[in-house]
Amino acid sequence: MKRLILTSSSGADLLRAGLAEAVILFFFRFVWGPLPPPAEFESYFGLQADQAPGNHWSDWSPSKRWSPDAKARSHLPLAEFCAPFAAIELWFGSEPNDQLQLVWILDYFRLHPEAAAKLKLRLIDFNLNRPPEQMPREKDVPVFDLSAVDLKTASASWRAYRAKTPQACFDLIHSDLSAFPLLKPTLLKLLQELPSSVTGLGAMEMRLLGMIARGYTHVNELFYLSDLGQGYLFNEVEIGCLLEGLALNSRPAVAGVDDEVGLLEKNTQPRLEAFRRNRVSLTEFGKAVLAYKDDFSRYNEIDRWWGGTRLTNKRLWRWNPMLMKA
Repeated sequence: MKRLILTSSSGADLLRAGLAEAVILFFFRFVWGPLPPPAEFESYFGLQADQAPGNHWSDWSPSKRWSPDAKARSHLPLAEFCAPFAAIELWFGSEPNDQLQLVWILDYFRLHPEAAAKLKLRLIDFNLNRPPEQMPREKDVPVFDLSAVDLKTASASWRAYRAKTPQACFDLIHSDLSAFPLLKPTLLKLLQELPSSVTGLGAMEMRLLGMIARGYTHVNELFYLSDLGQGYLFNEVEIGCLLEGLALNSRPAVAGVDDEVGLLEKNTQPRLEAFRRNRVSLTEFGKAVLAYKDDFSRYNEIDRWWGGTRLTNKRLWRWNPMLMKA
């Protein structure tokens, strides 16, 4: 039986497992920054033509591990590429970005019913700290059918996350998401990253302040321990952006981050190295914010993205876990 596996970058080890004739990886980061416009996704899933390198679905999956037939078809739109396969399996983990990728890809397949009819879902604990040879065996990873109703639920979830306000996601967590048991925890975790109704900071920013208060003063510790047990919501580059906002602002909550960091291009090794040279501490203001006695957003500029929502001081959708309203 010809089988195709679609997975996130967390599932890169599946390329070497020999479980399918082709494994396609997706690398979009949906938990951070503005979401790509729909036209970019249409081009990404479409026929390979004049897209820039990296902007077609086949660019990120080493075709040298594919069957010859799959290699010859890699220029096609994804739905057409799927045609010869008897089964299309989605292997996605519990990490929030994996779950967002899952509903995104199902939103695409909902418009392609012939391919959608072959879809199977496998939810797997990739555990990024585990050696590849210790990955769960295929027989230990349950497989689930996906119905048209399930695809509709996934599509509604993706549209809610893309919306210009988080209200649709607030509403979504009260709906039936049982077909995707990891999706509701993902949405709740993401909603907690909205600015707090008291402090104006998201959960990860407050976690960083708390770690610094407990003595984690080396930035490297903040990068690699701050998500421990939290499902790898943000990577080190994204955590660095949050830390920069806490430290290099009008009224800093964190001291010890050099101004040099703010001058270096994001997502580069020199910037990460500059961060790692710093030792940080809380300012008196940071201590007050951590104690829920002051509001960071009253004195500092807020400008970041949460899904399709741009968060600014004038348009600060706050998270209140008790009232569940913006």
